[in-house]
Amino acid sequence: MSRPPPDPNPTSRRRVAVAGGPADQQAGPRVRSVPAGDTRERLTCPDCGFIAYENPKVVVGAVVYDQGRILMCRRAIEPRKGYWTIPAGFLELNETTAEGAVREAWEEACARITIDALLAVYNIPRISQVQLIYRATLSEPSFAAGEESLEVALFEPGRIPTDQLAFPSVHWALAHAAEVSGLADFTPRGNPAGEWGDYRS
Repeated sequence: MSRPPPDPNPTSRRRVAVAGGPADQQAGPRVRSVPAGDTRERLTCPDCGFIAYENPKVVVGAVVYDQGRILMCRRAIEPRKGYWTIPAGFLELNETTAEGAVREAWEEACARITIDALLAVYNIPRISQVQLIYRATLSEPSFAAGEESLEVALFEPGRIPTDQLAFPSVHWALAHAAEVSGLADFTPRGNPAGEWGDYRS
């Protein structure tokens, strides 16, 4: 039996217990401390000094229009399964935010979209997220539910089930899209005054 190649970056591993060994034989970042020159507690490895930095997640998505109607997806996964949202999700490595929004529309709604403009940037510090939401149009008339969606539909703005929206930022994005409807140039929006996405499922 051939052995797997050695880990090229062994210090990148998270906490790993040695099989059959006591707790003090656990390896990787496992102790919270303030590294030299830092001001925050980080998870560090006392053996090699590796620091596991945890950074905010970037979410990308789009309010997608087609002849005045808006593309919405009903979630097939938690959190908020069964509720409606715009196509959006986490940015992947090695892609731009616009590329991520295009990809998410394809994955969740099997929709080809064309990005028009950056609509908004939302900060959700409670869950360490930054959300970049674009305005877009359908490039092709076809769409269908992806693996993460129960169904996908085009809604007239006044017929969107606002009492069944998944997250506060979906409300914000739809409201901001309405604000800039018909405008070619506008300043990207941000969190509504006093709103920080403090939603608890």
